[in-house]
Formats: sequence, C-alpha cells, structure tokens
Amino acid sequence: MSGRLQKRLAIVFAVAATGLALYLFTRDDLEVADQSASVIGAFFGLAGLALALYGILANRPPASLEEAVTAAKEKLVHRVRRQWVTEVGHRLLEDPGPIPVLWHLVDDAGLTDHPHLVGEDLGAFEGSSRKIPELARFLEERLRRRRLVVTGAPGTGKTTLAVQLLLHLVRTGRDEADPVPVLVPVNGWDTTAHPRLHDWLAVRLLLDYPELATPMSGTSTVRVLLDRGHILPILDGLDEIPPPARVAVITALNRWLGEDDRLVVTSRVAEYGQAVAQAGAALNAAAVIAPAPITATAAGDYLRESLPREPRHDWTPVWAALEDRSLPGLSRLVETALGLWLIRAVYVLPAADPAPLTGFPALRETTLRAHLFDHLIPAVVDVPHLDRALATPFRPRTRRHPDHVRDHLTYLARLLRRNDTYDLPWWHLARYALSPAEQRRVTRLIRLAAGLAAGLALGFAVGPASGLAGGLVIGLAAGRAGAWFTETPGYADLRPSGRGSALVRHLRNGLVGGLAGALVLWGVLGGVLGLKNALASALVVGLTVSFVGESIKWAERPASFTAATTPLTIWKADRTLTLLRVLSFGLVGGLAVGLTLSFAFGMTNALAVVIVGGFVAGLLEGDHHAWIACTVTVLRLARRERVPRRLMAFLDDAHRLGLLRTVGPVYQFRHAEFQDHLAALPPPGSTVMTPGPAGNTG
Repeated sequence: MSGRLQKRLAIVFAVAATGLALYLFTRDDLEVADQSASVIGAFFGLAGLALALYGILANRPPASLEEAVTAAKEKLVHRVRRQWVTEVGHRLLEDPGPIPVLWHLVDDAGLTDHPHLVGEDLGAFEGSSRKIPELARFLEERLRRRRLVVTGAPGTGKTTLAVQLLLHLVRTGRDEADPVPVLVPVNGWDTTAHPRLHDWLAVRLLLDYPELATPMSGTSTVRVLLDRGHILPILDGLDEIPPPARVAVITALNRWLGEDDRLVVTSRVAEYGQAVAQAGAALNAAAVIAPAPITATAAGDYLRESLPREPRHDWTPVWAALEDRSLPGLSRLVETALGLWLIRAVYVLPAADPAPLTGFPALRETTLRAHLFDHLIPAVVDVPHLDRALATPFRPRTRRHPDHVRDHLTYLARLLRRNDTYDLPWWHLARYALSPAEQRRVTRLIRLAAGLAAGLALGFAVGPASGLAGGLVIGLAAGRAGAWFTETPGYADLRPSGRGSALVRHLRNGLVGGLAGALVLWGVLGGVLGLKNALASALVVGLTVSFVGESIKWAERPASFTAATTPLTIWKADRTLTLLRVLSFGLVGGLAVGLTLSFAFGMTNALAVVIVGGFVAGLLEGDHHAWIACTVTVLRLARRERVPRRLMAFLDDAHRLGLLRTVGPVYQFRHAEFQDHLAALPPPGSTVMTPGPAGNTG
C-alpha cells in the first residue's frame, strides 16, 4: 500500500467518523446516540490503529544491508523499466516495430582483443534489432566476461540497440539474479576525479536514482550493488567526448575492471578505433559488433509496414527505385536506421506525398538527408494527431509555428556546438549562453534590485538613513549571486528519517547564530525601543530568522535529482526549493518579525520590511539557485527572440515530438547529425535551397 493511499484512507476514516457522530447526536435519543457513537468510535479507532501499524511495518527501514541491497535492486529495476518504456514511446522505436538492422562480429585486430579472451565458439554470429533475445543470449552465454562494444557509422542505430537490449533485460519475468542494465552517457565520467568506473557510477546512480540511498545504509547500498555485479553499465556515446578523454576511459576500464565486471559501450567505429590505437590496447575481453547496411528489400518492407494498407499517395516510384537501385542517393540513404526514420517522420507519419524522394535523380545521400532534416520540424509540428502525444492532464498542447520551433532549436544547436557538447542540462544554460561579461552585468542588476528594494522598505519604515545603510548591506550580500550561474540544481528533502542528527546540528547552529544576531540587533534597537523591549524583540527576531535559515539549509539537498530523473522534474524540484526559501523567510520568519516590530514601527511599516526582506533573503540564501539563474537567462534570451519564454515547456514538447531525447537529467537532440545540421544552417535571412517541399499535402 502506498503512502498516498494510506493518507487517503486516514482522511476517509476521519470524515466518516465525524459525519456519523454528528448524525447520531442530532437524534432525539441522546442515550442511544451515545452508545452507538461509542461502538462506531471503537471501530474506527481499531481501523485507524491497524492502518497506522501497517504503515509502520510496511515502511520500516531494512533490518540489514542484505535487505537494503535487495530492496534497492528491486526499486532500480522498476525505475529503469518505467523510464525507458516511456522514452521508447516518445522515440517510436517499436511502432510498427524496430528498424531491421543486422549486426555482425568485427574481426579486426586493431579493434578487438584476442578471440579466445573474448569468447569461445563465437562463429559467424549475426544478430538483429528485431531479435533482441538472441543478442542477449549471445552477451550472456557466449562472451567470457559479457562485455560488448556496439560500433557503427553515424545514424546506424547504436543507441537504439542499446536501449532495446536494456528493455529486454528488465522485462517482467527476468531472473532476480540478473544484473540491472543502466544506460548513462559516458561524457559525465571524469577519470581524473573518479579513476575507477565503480566510483563514478556510485555517484551517478545516486544522482539519477536517489531512492537507492536507504536511511540505514546510504551510499554503501549502491557500492554493494556495483561490487557484487548487480549493475550492467551501458556507457553511451564514447565518440561524443574529446579524443584524450576517450583514451583515458579505455585505459581506466582496462586497468580497473575485474573479471566479473560486465559492460556495454556504444561508439562510432572511427572514433573507437582511434582511441584504441592511442591507448595501445583494445577493451579487455570485449566483443565488437557493427551493423550491416540495411538491404533495399528490408527497407521497403519496413516502410510498407509503417504505411496504411491503402496509402493516400503513390509510393510506387519509391518501391521501384529501391528495387532497381536507379537512385543511388536514395538507396544509400535507406541503408541506415537514421535514413529510414527520417523518411518515416517526414513522409509516412504526416501522410505527405513522397514525390520529392524520387523527383531529383542526381541527388546524393547527403543532400537527401539534409532535405529531410530541413523538413523534419514542420512535418512533426504540423501533424494534428500528435496533439494527444503532447497534451497532459494539466497542460493542453501549445501549438507552435514550425519556423519558430526551427529558429529556437537552431539557436540551441549552435549554442551546444559553441560549447563543444551534445548535452543540454538546463542549469548550464546561463553558462553556455551568457559571456562572463554578461554574467557580471546580470549580477550587478541583481545586487542593484535587491539593494534598492531593501533600501526603500527600510527607508519607508525607519527612515532614509537606515534605508540607505540597509540597502548597501543587502546589495553587497547579493554579490554572491555571481555564483548562481555555476550552481547545480537542488531539492528540498523534508524527510526526517535518517537525518535526525543533521537536524539537531542545524538547530544548534540556529540557536548560536540567533543569539549572536539578537545581541547585535539589541544594540541597534535599544535606542528606539528601550533596552528591555529591544531585548525581547531582538531575541524573537534573531532566533526566528536563524532557525528558519538553518532549517532551510537542513532541507536543501545538493545536486540530487529526485525520484523521477527527467529534466522537467529536476527543474520543478529546484523551483520548489526556491519558493520554499522565499515563503519560509517571508511568511514564517516574517510573521514573527512583523508582530514583534509592529508595536514600535506600526503594522504597515513592519509588513513592508518583512515582505521585502523575506523575499530578498529567500532568494539570496542557500547553495542552489539554478532555477533562478536559468529563469533570468531565459528572460534575456527570450527578449532577443532566441528561445521562448516558457523554455522548459518548449523542450518538453520537442521531446514528445521526437526532436529531442532525454538521457537521465539532460536533453539531447534526437540524433547528433540533426544537431550538427541545425548548427551549420546559414544565419537568419539567408536562402536555403532544398530539393522540393515536403509539406503535409492531401
């Protein structure tokens, strides 16, 4: 039974008991009513006691490390399955079925280890993206150390295969002893900070899945999962990190992986070959697979399966060109998973006329791909039936003009290229988009606004001199806002379980800090209120503000991404933390301070100081201001029409449309080639020649 259900049942019991009691006591026979109420009260009391006992027993912390490890593994299986089933739905990987890519073993001495170290009786293995169970058996039964490197050219479906393998391994009915596959971008691994893969994964898993940290065992649970081989790391995108980092990753893996450590890595084949050559050794005991070109027959069958039985437009020229290879550009385009996906997204799903695919016989594969990339955004944005995919119970779909979507995504693609990355963590937007000079200007504006607000409030309440002094102090204190642009997200953890000692420590600090602040405030207020009244007021104000501040510090958790590791959820968690700080200082602290000072300065004056002071203090306090920095940056960029004002809603829509993907807490473009294409577009106002329109005709 979930905690939410327990709360609802408790509310139902309370309402039912109260309603029955009121009904009985409104009857004429009070004696009978009293007896009936006693019986009913006893019943509801026993039911409530049973509910409470169930909650205590069901939610008790694990009694041992073994129980904690088992519970953590079960949680991870459910989280990973739910996370990637949702992502596969957005990527349409199983609609109508996987793209038919054949995979084969690579027998290249420059890429692979000695064959007898990789496995025995490997033979001429061939796997298929439509037969993932066979590939899983190959990994589990025929590879000595269960290590696999998935290589291929750009757009050949490397990450898609890794996701398919992951989902197969976490399907219902899996053996409890099997490891849990976890896909993480390898570009998050800094081998200088974490030389061993397990050291980095222990940190990364707690960031992406913080529910793994139990109150009893904490991070040791994750370390045990890793050390006992309960985790199968899938390191995605080795080719997306700089060449020296690739070499460092391969060197670290070869040095620190144990005999029982399993692993899957994805990389473009050229970049992997260069890294192996520079490292001086291939990945120990790892099989390397690569895709075969998709045949024209397989490509045609896939497109026919994707179309209705009676297509709206004539696809006969496409089938003919694929069969006789009369259009080399089109034939080479469909040899990759990316090319087939683009044709499906631009022509099949919107039911558009595919004539442009065969109307320009001399077009090369690269030109055709650029044509599809150019028309991808309007093709997916203008499809009416996608309203269902974008709508949520709390937010209907926002219809956007395709040109605006393209302009915003193009700006973001150029921004990522300028910062040499394929990842878009929203908390890095300020660092990516604003130069150091712009960050300093924004910091000065924040200091000026905070100082001016505080100065006006204090000046209105206690006089111009105090307002000027207070405004200067607040303005100087706001100087640390410059660090907001480099801070990571946080969230408010109000659960006392396992954190009692930390709470006591913060409350002790609040007592000491409050007394020190009260002493200073006593000297300031003594001349206005008298020493006796000033002492009482100073104690109330100093202790209240200090206790509120320390409570916020206790609740504020650094760089943790809550249970649902999506960019939007992390953004909301950091926003909630900011609002909690503001409301705590403005309401809780403000109420005590306002009532204490109202008799001396008047209620209006006291409220002015309290409201402004609480707002400013709530913004300036704490160690996590990523949401504020992102919001300020978005407002500046939106004013220049670089991004929409509701950037996170826009990115979420782009993800649901399949233009972006999420990997843990960050956004990425659906394909790296799509990002590169947008980043290379001419500046606005230039004319781009493409081979014919691909509008949603008919």
